[in-house]
Parts: sequence; C-alpha cells; structure tokens
Amino acid sequence: MASALFSPITLRGLTLPNRIVVSPMCQYSSDNGTATDWHLMHLGSMSLGAAALVMTEMTNVTPAGRITPKCAGLWSDENEAGLKRVIDFCKTYGVARQGIQLAHAGRKGSTEPPLLGGRPLAPGIDGGWQTEAPSALPYGPDWPVPAEMSRARLQTLIGEFVSAVERAERIGYDLVELHGGHGYLVHQFLSPLSNQRRDDYGGSLASRMRFPLELFAAMRAAWPADKPMGIRVSATDWVDGGWTPDETVAFARELEQRGCDYMDVSSGGLDLRQKLPLAPAYQTPFARKVRTEAGIPTMTVGLITDPALAEDIVAGGRADMVALGRGVMWDPRWAWHAAEALGVETEYAPKMKSCHPALRPQVFPRRQTPA
Repeated sequence: MASALFSPITLRGLTLPNRIVVSPMCQYSSDNGTATDWHLMHLGSMSLGAAALVMTEMTNVTPAGRITPKCAGLWSDENEAGLKRVIDFCKTYGVARQGIQLAHAGRKGSTEPPLLGGRPLAPGIDGGWQTEAPSALPYGPDWPVPAEMSRARLQTLIGEFVSAVERAERIGYDLVELHGGHGYLVHQFLSPLSNQRRDDYGGSLASRMRFPLELFAAMRAAWPADKPMGIRVSATDWVDGGWTPDETVAFARELEQRGCDYMDVSSGGLDLRQKLPLAPAYQTPFARKVRTEAGIPTMTVGLITDPALAEDIVAGGRADMVALGRGVMWDPRWAWHAAEALGVETEYAPKMKSCHPALRPQVFPRRQTPA
C-alpha cells in the first residue's frame, strides 16, 4: 500500500526518502562545546534507524549562547573537528541525511544540566556566565538579569552565526536549521513578553521580527544555494499577551521571501506561566495553519509516537514532515517499525539488512514471505 509518511520530499537539492525526522535533542555531554564519544554513539545509532533526517542537537555559536556548560558548540576549530568526526561516521555507516540546529540561548543560558537540577548559575559561580538578551528581563524570579544586547553586539552575533554556518558546510551537513523557538534568543526577540526594546528592534511586530529576519538572511547567504535551510519556532507562548499563531504565519511569510525552505512548528518555552495542553499531536494544528496560510512546508513535533497518527498527519495535509524526539530515544528503530505497521518498505543500513522481517520470517512470524 502507498504511504504518505514514507513518500519522498524534496527541499532544494535535497531529497528525503520519507517524512520522518529525528528532532534535535540536547545531550549535555560536550566538552567545551566539542562533541564526545557519546555523540558518536547517540547520532550514530539514530542514523541507522531509517529516519530520513537526523538533526544534531541545539548547537550554540558562542560560549555565551549555551544553555549549560556541557552544551554543544560550533565556535572553534576544535568544535568543528569533533562534529566532523561524528558526522563522517554517521554518513559512512548510516542511511540518514544529517542536519544541524544552530542557536543562542539568550536569557535561558548559564544553567546546570537538567540531570543536576537545572538551576540558573550566577556569573562566576560553578562555571556560570553573564547572559545576554534583547531586554534586561530575567526568565524567572530567581534568574539572573541578562545584559541587554547593543546594536553592535547584534551585528557581532550575526557574524558568529555565519561563521557556524560556514563550519557546518565544511563538516558536510545536508541542512541547517535556526532555532527560533522554545524561549531562546530568537524567540526572545519575537515575543513582546521578552522584547521590550525601545529601538527599531522592539515594539511592533515588524520591529520584533527585524533581527531574526536579518539573522536568517545572513545565514542563508552563507549556506550553499542548493542546500535547504529552515527554522524551528514556537507558534504560541501559551500566555496572554505573548507571541501568537497569527504572528507566526506573518513571520513564515517573511522568512520564505528570504529563502527559508521549511518551518518546524513547536510551541512554548518562553514564559514559566505557560499552560501546555499536552496530548498527542497537540502542536500539529499550528503546523497546519502555517502550511495553509503561509504556503511553506512544515514539520510538526510533540508526542507523536503512533505510526498511524503520523501517517494521518502527512496524508491529511496537516504537516509535510513529522519529527520525533523522546519517541526515538526510546525506540531508535521507530521508522523501521512504522514501515512494518503501515505495510511499506524503507531503507536499512547495509550491515543491518539481515534483520529485515521479510528475510527472517522465523523471527518475525507476521511476515511469512518476502515483500
């Protein structure tokens, strides 16, 4: 039977054989921003599992942009060499295409890793540093006040992102994504709850979008024309007076004019008062809204682990791609199992073809004859 989930999609010169994406997931396992053996194992295992695209975790373009001291970075030659080792390995033995998410945490930086409690770290204490943001507004009551970024600092930051994009090209990534959601720096510029600047980077919607759009355009100019570049956004803050789905559509239209190839539509993360209506595919209506009203391909994410649901989302035109995070951490071969559940075939890494159910009916009794 035909499957929408396992149909190809082309973004510029990149054709993905199916619509399944391994979402970027912070691992808090880097050494001064440099990937370690954990990344080799983590991304390597994900690259074997037949998802079309595997995203490297939120990777920060400057040390001040990290969430924690253990976060990934791409600001140095050492960082570049470490990630190249990992991506070369993934491409040699896996079947997935490789993408990277570039970011700056803004006021949500300088914290302990979540497994150690996640508390904010004051500058100079336990490896903490001075955070920076659009406005001098802390993330929460017990968080340090970030430094408001000057116009000169914003221009320097654009250069840091461009440098990371150039490094990503040398590493061999197939796709770059700007992190514009989950309460991190780009999202902080977009939302009126976190951006209260009095210059032309704050105030109206057009002014709040100005820096994110300038940043994306500079990144796009530094990335090869035949390779896709997208963005992850939060479509709503889930707080009154915050960023809204209608503003997300307006942002998507502006981004598309600057060469954005897709929007990965998530939500929340900016304000501790948020109330998330958690349920399978709870964010998919936002992806559908952007896809329908802005006409840009979208990716949806959020508690989607049922293959039938993922198939229905793509077949119904609610999103063009489906991203899984914790679901593939629990089941790194989710795409194989989804193909089996939907009665279709998908890619297997050459060294793992011997475990295909069609070739091992004695192990997988539901498949008595080769497909």
